[in-house]
Amino acid sequence: MGNVGLLFVGVVLLVNGLVAIGVVDGRGAAPLNLFVGSAQIVVPTLVLAQSGGDLAVVNAAWPSYLFGFTYLWFGFIQIFGIDARGFGWYCSFVAVVVTFLAIKSVGTDPVFAVIWATWAIIWSLFFVMLGLGVTRAGRVDLGHFTGWFVILLGIPTCTVPALLLLNGVWTTSAAVGFGALVVLVIATALSVALAQRSARRNVPADLRAHESAADLRV
Repeated sequence: MGNVGLLFVGVVLLVNGLVAIGVVDGRGAAPLNLFVGSAQIVVPTLVLAQSGGDLAVVNAAWPSYLFGFTYLWFGFIQIFGIDARGFGWYCSFVAVVVTFLAIKSVGTDPVFAVIWATWAIIWSLFFVMLGLGVTRAGRVDLGHFTGWFVILLGIPTCTVPALLLLNGVWTTSAAVGFGALVVLVIATALSVALAQRSARRNVPADLRAHESAADLRV
């Protein structure tokens, strides 16, 4: 059941990424966040209620709550425009827990260790932007960088693994784990390049001219 939920997490990350770069309206994305967030809470609750205290089942189910609360909270922010700072600090908690899960997975499932690490980066970005209010890293717009990062990696780290796991073709080889790490590095570099382009397109023409003049003076 956890893999079924993971199947839909990829699309909610994709849509939220499109919101971040200005392609999709935030309120228009809210229903998907509420649907996936609710599923990520209801499904693990049903699993835990029937687990009989089996620690393997419990440990497989509880991480879904981290993400379920994320999407529900973000959906409410999109609908009601509430202050997002508390949500940002919640994301810091998620990032720490997910980092622990990434480290824990290195020896047993290198591929999922990279996936956990990717999610840790995403939720850390949410914390930096919404909790700390930091919007730029040098010349890179963090909002657009985060948007492209989740667009490029949402489906590959959620929907694709879910489909493979549901069809029993998952691999835990170190070679594939290294390949996943290479993909993460490439996607990060590509996100930087795409963020610079998309953020610049959203800047008014007169401000772009001012920035270009400032660059020439430097």
